[in-house]
Amino acid sequence: MEKVALVTGGDRGIGRAISLALAKKGYAVAINYRKNKDKAEETMKMIEEMGGKAMIVKFDVSKRDEVREGVKKIIDEFGRIDVLINNAGILGKNSKFEEIEDEDWDNVLNTNLKGAFIVTQEVTKYMKKGKIVNIASIAGRNGGTVGVHYAASKAGIIGLTFALASQLAPNILVNGVAPGPVDTELLSEEKKRELSKLTPLGRVARPEEIAHAVIFLLENDYVNGTIIDVNGGRYMH
Repeated sequence: MEKVALVTGGDRGIGRAISLALAKKGYAVAINYRKNKDKAEETMKMIEEMGGKAMIVKFDVSKRDEVREGVKKIIDEFGRIDVLINNAGILGKNSKFEEIEDEDWDNVLNTNLKGAFIVTQEVTKYMKKGKIVNIASIAGRNGGTVGVHYAASKAGIIGLTFALASQLAPNILVNGVAPGPVDTELLSEEKKRELSKLTPLGRVARPEEIAHAVIFLLENDYVNGTIIDVNGGRYMH
């Protein structure tokens, strides 16, 4: 029977790369988006042109009612969810500590951390056996450069991954990937150049390189509670 994967924020960037990689591995992919329906449909079309199956599903990961309804749509369409990729995330408006307002803090934490919690809780009601991969960040390891709210949310994702890996095993394995800076529209060209200079490999990552780490975690049945760092040597431990 065909396996089904849900990728939150699967419409573009890292999420799109993961969605395409999953489709190449034979998964039917549910592509979640919040606002950009055109990008989501574009990703779905790319999968269908590869001969794969996909659907798009709109919900804000931080709103439980929307998540519950969206997950039910996936179950109604595909009958199951075997893999969850918690990828949806935002950077926030301001990166300077003294300029971050309560609303900005709440938006980032609600999307990046609470969202992963809500989606995981709703999906695992249907997932008896499967795998979850949470997309963290180098910022959750070393503080990063894009704001304390973002760093705190991604450090939280790492802690969430460890706790879930313990509680959901052995039937559901939970791991994470912590990328360094990635070549997506979240970063300006100036920021990409700046971050490339700080990276031993001299460049930011390609989204496909993050997707490759996700696929490894899905294909290995003895990795649980692990965060894979994919950052070109920028953070070593």
